[in-house]
Amino acid sequence: MSKPPSRLRLDPRAVATFWRVCETGSISGAARALNISQPSVSNTISLLEQRLGVTLFARSRSGIVLTREGEALRERAEAMVRLLETAAVEVDHAARNVAGPLRIGGTPGALVSLLPQAVARLEERVGPFALSVVERPDPQLADLLRKGSIDLAFVTTEIEACPPDLIEVTASRDSFALIVGRRHDNLGDTVSLREVAELPWVLPEAQGAFRRQVDALFLAAGVAVPQNVIRCDSLLTTKAIVRHSDRVTILPRTVAAAELTIGVLRAISIGEATFERSVGVRYLAERGLPPLGRAMLEVLAQA
Repeated sequence: MSKPPSRLRLDPRAVATFWRVCETGSISGAARALNISQPSVSNTISLLEQRLGVTLFARSRSGIVLTREGEALRERAEAMVRLLETAAVEVDHAARNVAGPLRIGGTPGALVSLLPQAVARLEERVGPFALSVVERPDPQLADLLRKGSIDLAFVTTEIEACPPDLIEVTASRDSFALIVGRRHDNLGDTVSLREVAELPWVLPEAQGAFRRQVDALFLAAGVAVPQNVIRCDSLLTTKAIVRHSDRVTILPRTVAAAELTIGVLRAISIGEATFERSVGVRYLAERGLPPLGRAMLEVLAQA
């Protein structure tokens, strides 16, 4: 009789080999990546399958396809590989008196609103540290957290229920504003979206929390989302277009703070903006945060 699954002890090297097969899409690809023979990879996978009492791959002429059991193991395998890779880097950094690494993902607006000042405060608190940052749409960030590819996700918060396996912390709130260039100096300090709906626009493309909030502003004004619109998810490009053309956009004020400070863009209050955008972080509940992640959370809370 086989042991109950809860008592199985898996060889981390076998699980890592399994992940390389998943990553490369073939036994031969994993062999090349690991610099070992193809029979060695096949034998390792066979032993792992025997140990688990399941088949992990359905093999065909076109390659391999994960079974249901293989899909169940893949996410855990990737998380284990990422954890071991991170552990090796952390030891190396500790030897050089560098904190981290901390891996962050986020939407463009949440990152630009929170991260710059948090980095400055974190440097004062911990000294040298290693940080990597990637921009991704909302739907991808939860998957990256679960896979262990990132430690923290910087996102719009309080707009939808947080998944039960994640923890959400709000760090800041900010009002939405109509952002215009110098060609719209004739507009007053406050407008209704009904008054400017016919202008040319730049608005977000991605179907995420930020776009839903922008669409909600037009709904509150009782006007349709503009048709004369450039869809753009790059904040840098959006602000540059608005600065050099007749187009306008809607952004949280902190997102355009640098341009507002030097006067190349102007923020106009929107009469229908009766709610604020909230931003913060999410992280995986069961894994918690590494020390540098906890320090990041603390400096965000202080802000």
